[in-house]
Amino acid sequence: MKRLMAAAISLVVAIAAIGFGIIWFLPSAQDAIMARVVASNVAVTTAVLDEDALHVVLCGTGSPVPDPERAQSCAIVYAGGKVFMVDSGLGGWERLARFRLPVDDLTAILLTHFHSDHISGIPDIALNSWASGRREALVLYGPPGVETVAKGFDLAYSLDDGYRIAHHGADFFVAEGADYLPIVVDVPDRHAGVTVFDEGGVKVTAFRVSHEPVDQAYGYRIDYKGRSVVFSGDTKKDENVATFARGADVLIHEALADHMVGLLEQGLDDTGDRRAKVMHDIPDYHATPVQAAEIANEAGVKLLVYTHIVPRLPNALAERVFLRGVSAIRSGGVELGYDGLYLELPAGSEKIVEHDLR
Repeated sequence: MKRLMAAAISLVVAIAAIGFGIIWFLPSAQDAIMARVVASNVAVTTAVLDEDALHVVLCGTGSPVPDPERAQSCAIVYAGGKVFMVDSGLGGWERLARFRLPVDDLTAILLTHFHSDHISGIPDIALNSWASGRREALVLYGPPGVETVAKGFDLAYSLDDGYRIAHHGADFFVAEGADYLPIVVDVPDRHAGVTVFDEGGVKVTAFRVSHEPVDQAYGYRIDYKGRSVVFSGDTKKDENVATFARGADVLIHEALADHMVGLLEQGLDDTGDRRAKVMHDIPDYHATPVQAAEIANEAGVKLLVYTHIVPRLPNALAERVFLRGVSAIRSGGVELGYDGLYLELPAGSEKIVEHDLR
């Protein structure tokens, strides 16, 4: 019996060694494996286009604080053949590419405000949506000042655009696709929203939030066939968010745990790090997780999702501390957002189907 077992093991080892040798030394075998890997990695996730639903994917739930698990502010919404990004922070495109989400028919980017972590990824989205087939100028909706942002990126990347057209040809990189089309959204009355887009059953509404000294910072509500998602943008606790999120299915609200940031401030101050002042200043224009839960309750939303997470949450203990006090305010319908959270809201239904694209 022992001899039989030893012989069987030897045979398995020999077969494995032969297989390894074929893969390691035979180029055609290597290429065949690589071709299969490439095919699986370049396939586009079409579910966000096929179903009649409001599809929401978080592609950046972080902040300016470096976080290997979270890109800077970024979300993408697919509905009724339209594709809207809400902010475009650094790393957002990398996440979209990893999740294999289509961007060739990007309708527009909705910018909440112009802090760097909300706009730093625009050039990556511009280039890759252009390479994927976008043939018209990239539309940027945003508060007054969006023209300056568009002009800046246009100038900074004008040489790069020219190189790519020259290399790949004007039939592939259509010149108009390199342009930006900034559209100023002015919301003069903080108690009245402004319709930004209303076409094909998709309605986008902008509303004012409180992020001073940012003069005009916006949140956005997107409605499609009776389903709705609201993005708070960066804001301290603001009743305006509750007003415009009233009756919505999902509220995606920023959150900063002030008690955790206070510990960071103390630690930095103890070591003489000047960034302690930043930690001291930032809580006054962000909402805490508990405050966001209060807003969600007031609005009557089914699901509250936290994003723009401050500070970093490297483990389960940190997540627990971040959410401290939330369950006393809101017993259910709370999700700590993460890059790759995909919410599917089917038309004609009340269901919220969660998927993990990671």
